[in-house]
Amino acid sequence: MQKNAFQQYPNVVAIGGGHGLGRVLSSLSFLGAHLTGIVATTDNGGSTGRLRKEQDCIAWGDLRNCLSQLATRPSVGSMLFEYRFNGHSELNQHNLGNLMLLALDELCVRPLEAVNLIRKMLNIETQLIPMSEQPTHLVAIAASGNRILGEVQVDEMKEHPVALSLEPMVEVTQEAVEAVKQADLIILGPGSFLTSIMPPLLLPSLSQAISQSKAKIILIENLTQEPSAAANFELKKRLEWFKQVLGNKKVNHVLCDAETHYEKDNITYYPLRSSHHIALHDRRALAEALAQIVNRHK
Repeated sequence: MQKNAFQQYPNVVAIGGGHGLGRVLSSLSFLGAHLTGIVATTDNGGSTGRLRKEQDCIAWGDLRNCLSQLATRPSVGSMLFEYRFNGHSELNQHNLGNLMLLALDELCVRPLEAVNLIRKMLNIETQLIPMSEQPTHLVAIAASGNRILGEVQVDEMKEHPVALSLEPMVEVTQEAVEAVKQADLIILGPGSFLTSIMPPLLLPSLSQAISQSKAKIILIENLTQEPSAAANFELKKRLEWFKQVLGNKKVNHVLCDAETHYEKDNITYYPLRSSHHIALHDRRALAEALAQIVNRHK
């Protein structure tokens, strides 16, 4: 039933990072190769941040998270990919999946090839594309004029930034642009607004492709207030930020969590919260809600 609802949207692209994008992709994994995730690569925390400092690589963490959530569970492959080292060695708290992606990247010509090799190993049909194959950092400009460098540091800001940028400005992965050009439906969120959703949109070629696309855009709101400088951003303010990078291309529909299902203007309210974690979307409920929205926009 859900798959049938998406027949009018044969090419679906989801953009973001962190756990949010992985949740969306796993919810819609029945779309197989007709689903593409464009993944933020600006994280500089944890195992990913350590690898970036030592190896000058892209941020692998969000890509690994998406691959992990898309993998068949339980399986040896998924367990290996999620394994985290403990102890007192230099490997402590490193994630094996990050190390595998880094190793494959060094053996391949492109980071995207490393991702595709892992996809084949884990039998994942959904396409995953890093927003860029070159290392870059997220930069926030505060009202005071101060520059805050690094995704972790941006999330820790006490004041709202007035602008975001990438440093250095890198080239978008061309496959990401092509996926957007062919997209019939684009999904943004859920996830940290400043550090998961916005970074890919800061790439001019990608934001231009979205603005020129004929695809419908759905924004999925978070379930809980995010612990970042964007915690108090109202929907209107987030839409204003989108307008700055996407021009006249508008978000067509917004999906929010609520105790009961109802519609108001172009906002769908639906019970989305997982019974296992208050901050995670229930996969089945998310797929059902998105199916109802796309049916509404026939």
